[in-house]
Amino acid sequence: MASSRARGGLGWVPGTIASLKGLPSTGTGCPGKRWRHHPWKRSKSVGMWPFGDVVWWWGWQGWVNGWTSPSRRSFPTQTRSATRGSRGAKADGAPAPPSSRREGGIHGVIGPRPQYRPPGNMSPPLFSLPEARLRFTTSTREALINKSIKPLLNAFNQVPGSENEKKCTLDQAFRVVVEEEIINKAPCENLLAIISLAINGVTEGICTASTPFVLLGDVLDCLPLDQCDKIFTFVEKNVATWKSNTFYSAGKNYLLRMCNDLLRRLSKSQNTVFCGRIQLFLARLFPLSEKSGLNLQSQFNLENVTVFNTNEHESTLGQKHTEEREEGMDVEEGEMGDDEVPTSCSIPIDYNLYRKFWSLQDYFRNPVQCYEKVSWKTFLKYSEEVLAVFKSYKLDDTQASRKKLEELKTGGEHVYFAKFLTSEKLMDLQLSDSNFRRHILLQYLILFQYLKGQVKFKSSNYVLTDEQSLWIEDTTKAVYQLLSENPPDGERFSKMVEHILNTEENWNSWKNEGCPSFVKERPPDSKPMRPVRKRPAPEDFLGKGSHKKILMGNEELTRLWNLCPDNMEACKSESREYMPTLEEFFEEAIEQADPENMVENKYKAVNNSNYGWRALRLLARRSPHFFQPTNQQFKSLPEYLENMVIKLAKELPPPSEEIKTGEDEDEEDNDALLKENNESPEVQRDKAMTGEQIESFATRLGEQWKALAPYLEMKESDIRQIELDSEDVKMRAKQLLVAWQDQEGAHATPENLILALTKAGLGDLAESLTNDTEGSS
Repeated sequence: MASSRARGGLGWVPGTIASLKGLPSTGTGCPGKRWRHHPWKRSKSVGMWPFGDVVWWWGWQGWVNGWTSPSRRSFPTQTRSATRGSRGAKADGAPAPPSSRREGGIHGVIGPRPQYRPPGNMSPPLFSLPEARLRFTTSTREALINKSIKPLLNAFNQVPGSENEKKCTLDQAFRVVVEEEIINKAPCENLLAIISLAINGVTEGICTASTPFVLLGDVLDCLPLDQCDKIFTFVEKNVATWKSNTFYSAGKNYLLRMCNDLLRRLSKSQNTVFCGRIQLFLARLFPLSEKSGLNLQSQFNLENVTVFNTNEHESTLGQKHTEEREEGMDVEEGEMGDDEVPTSCSIPIDYNLYRKFWSLQDYFRNPVQCYEKVSWKTFLKYSEEVLAVFKSYKLDDTQASRKKLEELKTGGEHVYFAKFLTSEKLMDLQLSDSNFRRHILLQYLILFQYLKGQVKFKSSNYVLTDEQSLWIEDTTKAVYQLLSENPPDGERFSKMVEHILNTEENWNSWKNEGCPSFVKERPPDSKPMRPVRKRPAPEDFLGKGSHKKILMGNEELTRLWNLCPDNMEACKSESREYMPTLEEFFEEAIEQADPENMVENKYKAVNNSNYGWRALRLLARRSPHFFQPTNQQFKSLPEYLENMVIKLAKELPPPSEEIKTGEDEDEEDNDALLKENNESPEVQRDKAMTGEQIESFATRLGEQWKALAPYLEMKESDIRQIELDSEDVKMRAKQLLVAWQDQEGAHATPENLILALTKAGLGDLAESLTNDTEGSS
């Protein structure tokens, strides 16, 4: 080479790495070593990266790719001539002896530089991403077919590579399988099986802890809402899994984001139940002190705006209501029945009352406005007029619609609206609705509690004057009075609301203190309690000999203890059956319920609280009537027990009487036989149906029970309740007949049932029931 210095690619390598890699150096004083490539491998243009036999030589970063490391012998380099003062070699090109000051790097201190030796044939196999992903995808499908995680465990152990590489590849394989199932429109059960497989994989340590949550997010993002309901049911059932230490830290943010995405997709008015399930799930998942679920700064939902007609010229309240009803008025389902006519309101409703009434919702939405003088005067004026309307037009029990009262008594379903209906046509109906009034009055109480309460993040300027505080105190009493006068159960509802708002003060105090955790931590100075070491049971207690006879230390105790080798079987013995039969327990109550015995109510056994408690437990264990639905409402336990005693008296045999002589018994038996034989079929049909007759006829009624229900004067709500209670056709028919018997009482006779069957077009069943009645006579 002509020049005294080789031209080649130039890179700077730190001294330590240069010493470890065995790179040639031309100086010892600089912190980095200079090394040079072959002249024919150098870059020809200034500014381009130098290429050698490897892809990149990252000289400027201070390291070299690991396929090979250049040593002193790898690349021949030229050194400076002696005339130019080279410190690395002699003038004749012979290698210079090591100087007293060794060249830079760690080997300048601890020894000479090691020479690089290429790896031999025993190198481990390298990780291949495409091969591993294909292997894991195939194993995942095989695991789904076999419903076992063993194929995945075997594949994970056989695929070469580091643990992190294999975990990431398996996570990707899970997502690939889920994607294919979604594209193929597979049922939700297949997707849930993949997610369950991922949960087991996390438990076995072959995939990352966030994988099940990523899969759940992918599935919920791609499926429609009806299928998301099924997927979310799986999420609800596994809340204990998500709260475990393995999954909670890795998945809580995923679950929170997933639930928020679902809530954005759902409608608050149409999917109210689904939204409530999501909120309950989050409440179960996160602890009470979770910051993401707390409104620490007491911010209001200002986006909840109530829209109503603000243009007086477009108002229709001045027109006659009769014209509006002739044109037709859209009424929400569940507000009025077909046979109900809305009662005209006795208060003159004009646009001013309508506007002032709905303007109050803006103050309920943002209570801070009440601290401003102008807004407070407006609020004061509107509130006095609205509350005066409530006071002047009070609701009575007779003014409420018959259908609503029946629903309240029977616990029927109520129609719920997430937003107020602000139509002018509904104003008179809303003022006549007791539930609507409760909503408005309850909003007043919540607003007053905020204005009087101490809130940490409330501005110091938000202070009530003495006049405002006095008005709030008087108005609060008036609101509670209106709540107590509002039917039904106004007194009870008013006391319940007052109790709830009083307990709300504890919640406000907890938030003002910064929401401290309810879990008490052990102080650092206290020593942890040592676990108590249990002594092993002695051999005498475990039993000796072939029969394992247990010695109790006393001959009599030992005999009693070893009477039965199995203690559970001994407890199940018939001799230990202390629960009485229905006949024995209710014998006294049945006698007292007979009017001929003339027992006063205060002396009856059903009025005894202890007797009532034992009677309920016995009925729950041995009587089918305890769990059967009924339309009757009972105000007290004795009233309910009297009804049950009457039913049992019809089904159970008559109570035992005093022992009679044989002649008396024969005479009575003969009289009874003559009396029964003399009874005509008409007399038999006038008697109430027994439980055995209902049981046998329900089997024949079967699927035709629904056609018979309207002719037994059963309501639609009762029919829906029967359908929800059981899927068995025979059980539905039996529940229908039992409900009819409870409703009719002594008039639940075979004759009335035959008439109902005839009207329903079930002539065959009516004829068979007639034959049964005549045959029994």
